[in-house]
Amino acid sequence: MIDIISFIVVLGILVFVHELGHFLVAKRVGVRVERFSLGFPPKMIGKKIGDTEYCISWIPLGGYVKMAGENPEEEKERWEPWEFMGKPIWQRSLIIFAGPLMNFLLAILVFWGVIFFSGKEIVHYDKTTLGMVGKDTPAEKAGLKSGDQILSVNGIEVENFKDMAEIIYKEVEKPVTLKWRREEEILESEITTFKDQIRDQEGKIKEVGKIGVSPEFTIVRLSIFQAFLEGVGITFFITLESVKFIIGLFTGATSLKMVGGPIFIARTAGETAKLGLASFFSFLALLSVSLSIINILPIPVLDGGHLLFLGLEKLRSKPLSLKQRAIIQQIGLAFLLALVLYVSYNDILR
Repeated sequence: MIDIISFIVVLGILVFVHELGHFLVAKRVGVRVERFSLGFPPKMIGKKIGDTEYCISWIPLGGYVKMAGENPEEEKERWEPWEFMGKPIWQRSLIIFAGPLMNFLLAILVFWGVIFFSGKEIVHYDKTTLGMVGKDTPAEKAGLKSGDQILSVNGIEVENFKDMAEIIYKEVEKPVTLKWRREEEILESEITTFKDQIRDQEGKIKEVGKIGVSPEFTIVRLSIFQAFLEGVGITFFITLESVKFIIGLFTGATSLKMVGGPIFIARTAGETAKLGLASFFSFLALLSVSLSIINILPIPVLDGGHLLFLGLEKLRSKPLSLKQRAIIQQIGLAFLLALVLYVSYNDILR
């Protein structure tokens, strides 16, 4: 149940903020917004203020903005100045781009708040002391605990976490013998690794063995300005890694099986919610960056596809016909539906 609730909350916030970006810029450039809804139809309650009906709808999975002249059903020689199609290309581009931009800014804001209130983690990779031991992992089942110091793996002494990990990585779903110190006691156990996938220094995905542990870390409190800079840095880092990941999908360097779908998102949302607000909001910010990047891709139906249409309109000095847009958008919708079905199938296999 917590997975479903967490999924609805995360998706609702992300989509609502995205649509809020379209709404604010549309209002700013003089486009008539007919409806701004929190949630999807059917409508629960609503109130019209000026030209806009503000309403709350029953399906709590985001929101939507309906602008005048946004989805015309017929060709016109002249559009009204308050209609979306009546605005110059640069203003329509701003309205469309505002959605992904708001998701990007939301990620910065959330990371800023999480870091300011929770502090910055300084991870000690230079030691072999364990920070966290995952629940129901091979490490936990073998008796390892937070604070244990790993002395050797398969008889090889290790001095830092990287050395320890590299030995374990090579043993995929195979037993490894760990020796560790807990206070004055020396313990030893054979642990069978589980298979996972990581990206190597060349950006390629490879299979590795893991036991479910992470290095020791300390929390450092930052000023509000320092936390903001950290939030910006984390957001840009995730953006860069996400772009690399998407490029890898097209070049074949990254497997499509690495892409998570709705089931994966719901499950992860539930798991992070159980870990606390900091983990939950960090996951929300991570998804917000992903939503921003995905939406800007030049795929019909997405914001990037609409920006592509505007680019073609600029080159042709006239917009695509309704028939052309309908055909292209149907192709884009079919592609997205096929992708969602495929990643959902991957989620079920996971």
